[in-house]
Formats: sequence, structure tokens, C-alpha cells
Amino acid sequence: MALSLGWRAFAPFPMNHCGVFVKAMRSSGLPLFPWGHGPRRGVRSLLEPEMKAFLEENTEVTNSGSLTPEIRLRLLTPNCKFWWERADLWPHSDPYWAIYWPGGQALSRYLLDNPDVVRGKSVLDLGSGCGATAIAAKMSGASRILATDIDPIAGMAITLNCELNQLNPFPILTKNILDLEQDKWDLIVLGDMFYDEDLADSLHRWLKNCCWTHRTQVLIGDPGRPQFRGHSIQHQLHKVVEYSLPESTRQENNGLTTSTVWDFQP
Repeated sequence: MALSLGWRAFAPFPMNHCGVFVKAMRSSGLPLFPWGHGPRRGVRSLLEPEMKAFLEENTEVTNSGSLTPEIRLRLLTPNCKFWWERADLWPHSDPYWAIYWPGGQALSRYLLDNPDVVRGKSVLDLGSGCGATAIAAKMSGASRILATDIDPIAGMAITLNCELNQLNPFPILTKNILDLEQDKWDLIVLGDMFYDEDLADSLHRWLKNCCWTHRTQVLIGDPGRPQFRGHSIQHQLHKVVEYSLPESTRQENNGLTTSTVWDFQP
């Protein structure tokens, strides 16, 4: 078992168990791939047998312990060797995509319960991670979906998770969309993204421009992290729904008990 807190110590919310990625601790407390510093490769470059085999070997397919038992995902769980393994043995960037974070769980649950929110609409899933919220949008009838995450390995994981749920993979962008020209979307969803002040400020500006330019609806999922509660975006949010988190998610997220979906109204 690892003796130090791993990458989860500086992830969107610290986990309360030991983990694999102590290398994250060499940073200044930020994720190793903040927005704007990620790889630029497309997901197709990762559709290789070796990478696919690595992910399948080192993740577990599960639909338990979350708000959305309808969705099966490949995640890093205590049954996986790298949950506890030494940091230097993991050969890739920190796998934030391998955890089903509470904000994403709330968004996904809301879309599954309220398909009219996305049915027939174009949806951008910002910082998609494991892809669960994009998958929920697809299950609920979204007409067009783009999942974005700067980590190209997340793109591979999302593709595998689509296959697990008998869905044709939707487009996946592994670039920093905040640096690109804005497209028109009916709905933007993002969960667990307000964990760093600079990133939060950039997101706030970008989302306001989307709303003002295209009248895009924005839904944000967050379990109440201090960085989110203390940000000025709070003055432009309307609570949509609050969910009680499953016990396993509470234990893995330092006792957080609920996660909320917010409607951003600048």
C-alpha cells in the first residue's frame, strides 16, 4: 500500500484513502494537466490495442456506488492494483477520468431523470472525464454531443465507456476548448471543474460569453467544494436539484454528503 496520499490529494476533491499517484505532490497543489497545458493529440491516436488492453486490465467495470446505476463505467476501484500501487509504476498522466466525481454524478442523474432537458438538443460536456454525463445525455435523446477533456487517455476511456453502454461513440475533443472559437450549443454541462481559482475565473468568463452570445443554457454539478462556494459565480446560480450521495461516494470524498445541479444565469 502506498504510504502517502496520492494524486487524489490535489484532485477536484481530496480522497480520504491512500492511493497511487504521489507524483502529483511534486506540483504546487494543482492537477498535473490544468486547462491549457494538456496534450494536443486526438483520441484516434490512442485507439491502439496496447492502450485499450492497458485500460481494460487496470480498471474495473462497475455501475454500483453511484447515483446512476443505469450507466456502466470503467473506473479505478479498490479492486484495481493501481488503486494502491506506487506512483512511479503508473505510466501515464494522472487518471482523473477513472473516478466518477460527485458533481458529474449529480448532472448525469438529473439528465436521466429529466430527458426533456436534452432531447433533440446539442450538448457540450466540458471536462468530460469518464464521459458519464455525455453518456446520460445520449441516453436521454440529445441530438448532438461533444465530450471534451484535455487528457487524450480520457478520450479512450470515454470511447470504451460508450461501448459498455451499447452506444456509438460520440465525438471527443482532447484540446483546451477555452482557447478555441466558441461554437453554438443548446446546453453546456460541466461537473467538478471549480477546484482552482484561475481555472474557475477562466470558466466563468467563457461560460458568460456562451450565454450572452448564443443564449446557451449551462448546468453545473458540484458537491459544495470551498473553491466553488467562495467564487463570484455563486451570485449567478439557481439551484435546480440536490442529491444525497451514496455511502461509498461519501467515503471516497471526505464525507461529502450531497451534490447539487446549478443553472447558471449571468
